[in-house]
Amino acid sequence: MATLPSDNTVAEAGPTPPQRKKDRTHWLYIMVIIAVFAGAAIGLIAPEAGKALEPLGKAFIALIKMIIAPIIFCTIVLGVGSVARAATVGKVGGIALVYFLIMATFALIIGLVVGNLIHPGEGLKLEPYEAAAGGESGGTVDFLMSLIPGSIPVLPTLVLALLVGFALQSMGKAGEPVLKGIGHIQAVVFKLMMMIMWAAPVGAFGAIAAVVGKTGWAAIGAMATLMGAFYLTCALFIVIVLGSILKIVTGLNIFLLLKYLAREFLLIFSTSSSESALPRLIAKMEHAGVSKPVVGITVPTGYSFNLDGTAIYLTMASLFVSTAMGMPMSLGEQISLLVFMIIASKGAAGVSGAGLATLAAGLQSHRPELLDGMGVIVGIDKFMSECRALTNFTGNAVATLLIGKWTHEIDIDQARAALNGSSPFDEQSLEPDAHAHEPAPTDSASTEPAAADPAPGTDQKQPALSQP
Repeated sequence: MATLPSDNTVAEAGPTPPQRKKDRTHWLYIMVIIAVFAGAAIGLIAPEAGKALEPLGKAFIALIKMIIAPIIFCTIVLGVGSVARAATVGKVGGIALVYFLIMATFALIIGLVVGNLIHPGEGLKLEPYEAAAGGESGGTVDFLMSLIPGSIPVLPTLVLALLVGFALQSMGKAGEPVLKGIGHIQAVVFKLMMMIMWAAPVGAFGAIAAVVGKTGWAAIGAMATLMGAFYLTCALFIVIVLGSILKIVTGLNIFLLLKYLAREFLLIFSTSSSESALPRLIAKMEHAGVSKPVVGITVPTGYSFNLDGTAIYLTMASLFVSTAMGMPMSLGEQISLLVFMIIASKGAAGVSGAGLATLAAGLQSHRPELLDGMGVIVGIDKFMSECRALTNFTGNAVATLLIGKWTHEIDIDQARAALNGSSPFDEQSLEPDAHAHEPAPTDSASTEPAAADPAPGTDQKQPALSQP
């Protein structure tokens, strides 16, 4: 009799669903914060000890340099293929790609203008590692540094990636297996990138300790200035630039849109990546009245090609490093860097740390000597990654509404109702349990186009929204 209940409970439980791996990136964020404060404290209290920790930052930058070329190659090859596929969709894909290119260029220009106005990093006078390192670093440090593979030139890699991408594009369906293979390689490369990012606390600790040990409070002030200027620039970009375009084209209010996406912003802030909110953005844009085809094309394409926050970050961080190193870029170098960043930044949205690799690629391709100054950026990159991701996400939401309007594939009345809360989004439609019962109670529920606008109490039509 005692064994019966246990058998029944096992039978009732049935096959247990596979447990998701817990996201532990928040621990990385916490460790970087601790490392930054610890490094700054050591640099202020014991400057000589802080300077001695410089090889830790140098080693981390060497690891980043090692992974630059594979990331650039994979993202550019797959990016060229994505352009071809998105363009073949027709009007929606064409409008989306043109808009993304214009906005990315505009965001990069804004970053350059702000960077030239505030001159972040001025007064730090950082030196290249080779010039700053003492002669007593010892053979152990040199031996350990020699274990890290050298970097591959970025510009030849970029040219090769473009040629391979266009070649695969011209092959049509015959090139699709190769593209899939490169996609798998990219997954491995990004996995390696995340493994390297787990060493970021050590690199940030050594880099911040060394910089603060040399320059004292000036380094802390310069980093705070860059972070403040970046956050303010992104906020003004969202409110003024994106808000104005949204109001003029659709008549919708940017602040109501931000309120509508508040849960997604919290999710992005906790993970430092807009990728985590991709399914929710698709569902919410459909609920806001944008047709499924427009959402299905615009949102995934925008995640690779519409990176407004990353664009602002790349240019401002580049100018910060060049100014801190006492090697300011000429206007011609800034423009060529801008063009490079437009191409190289594609695909940097999905992985935390890819923006840092893209920044390193831009510096290496134009001014390799500036890479030695990236140690300071490593320390504060995690603080700015949330703002990058939030800006990218908001830009993609605005783009979806705009393209829906331009293609006449949006119900503006439903959009207003969704944004002002009179047609609330059903959060239960995105719960895992909602997908466990795929056979809907009625066949008509899964095919009705009005599924984006159910009554608040009904949820049987909503699962169709959450299937990207």
